[in-house]
Amino acid sequence: MTNPLSSGQDRTPVTVIGLGPMGLALARALLAHGHPLTIWNRTAEKGDALVAEGARRAATVAEAVSASPVTIMCLKDYETTHELLVPAAEALRGRVLVNLNSGTPAQARAAAEWAAAHEIAYLDGAIMVPPPLVGQPGSVLLYSGHQAVFERLQPTLACLGDPRWLGADPGLAVLYNAALLDLMYATMNGFLHATALVTSAGVPATEFADLAVNWFMPTVVMDASLVEQASDLDKGDYPGDVGTMEMNLNALEHITRTSVEQGVHSDQPRLMQEIAGQAIAEGYGGNNYLAVFEILKRPATT
Repeated sequence: MTNPLSSGQDRTPVTVIGLGPMGLALARALLAHGHPLTIWNRTAEKGDALVAEGARRAATVAEAVSASPVTIMCLKDYETTHELLVPAAEALRGRVLVNLNSGTPAQARAAAEWAAAHEIAYLDGAIMVPPPLVGQPGSVLLYSGHQAVFERLQPTLACLGDPRWLGADPGLAVLYNAALLDLMYATMNGFLHATALVTSAGVPATEFADLAVNWFMPTVVMDASLVEQASDLDKGDYPGDVGTMEMNLNALEHITRTSVEQGVHSDQPRLMQEIAGQAIAEGYGGNNYLAVFEILKRPATT
């Protein structure tokens, strides 16, 4: 009998559980690539359009997972996933479970342990694009867990977006997800705070955004040199020949004072100032700003 997950097979039957906006996007991408699709959702009518497009609706979770060798879960958290799957564990035995929920690395590892105890092949994952971009060129989905399971399933996963395997630790995908979202929110908050500063003087946000986003960010902040300097983070080497932490603290102090003068929220720059001050107190005053990494690697002090 041919293995339905073997290399080159791109019509593997798949079950999708959870039909929120992201689950619907995953299901439609699978249908678009010809995968026989079974769906289940607490609110059954959310799947009406998919049924009209060719999906089969299961009455129960156990029926849904029994219909396919691969089940993709796309729910709000691991608690909900566990609640739904425990009664269907026997039906999942010997099949593949791909969990695309949001949560923490510890939760992902616990889910993998539960799956292993029930002889369920398990991959944990993270979707790094909004629903409209699922299945589109340039979209990326992250996976972690058993490499052999990933490689067998890769042709199926590829229709959802570029599948990237991060390692055998099942917690890596959600860890990357948290880290990348951390970068997104920190960058967005930086842009919003900077815009608040200049608009406090009557400058239109559109005028500032052109300079900030089209020139400053790609040229000064997120240029290729940051990738090159990542090796310095691994080595703990922060030469201060171009600029020191003390020089950067001076700039951060000015940003905080300017925020206060302009009547703009000052907690964000003040926190950055305090972290830089801690780095200097710990002996990194003559190093460059990347030495802040040594502070951020540890829990915050109270």
